[in-house]
Amino acid sequence: MKKSHLCLALGASLALSGCMSSPAPRSLPPVQQQQQTSVEGQWIDPNGIVSSFQAGTFTTRTTDTNQLLASGTYTSKAPTIVEINMTSLVRNTQSRVNCALVTSNQLNCTTDSGAQFSLARKAV
Repeated sequence: MKKSHLCLALGASLALSGCMSSPAPRSLPPVQQQQQTSVEGQWIDPNGIVSSFQAGTFTTRTTDTNQLLASGTYTSKAPTIVEINMTSLVRNTQSRVNCALVTSNQLNCTTDSGAQFSLARKAV
């Protein structure tokens, strides 16, 4: 086979291979998870203290005797930000707490004195 015929055949096969392409990757629809953006319900801290958020009212109680430890009100400042104004019945003090709903089951809070704590949504 002559060199010119070989070059022609090689060029033709390269040209044809350039025309063929693999199919475009199929994109999958995004996974949609329903993100709960409300703090309504019961939350528990690492010590087992239960905090309840219900229709603008906030309470904290012990799990063993159900004794009321703190009460107050809360307001939503943004879809995932909540401000709590509460009175501690144990310390007889008032404080403001800002909380961020970081996941549908975790609430990270900071008191007006700078203390931080987290609450986990209590399983129903």
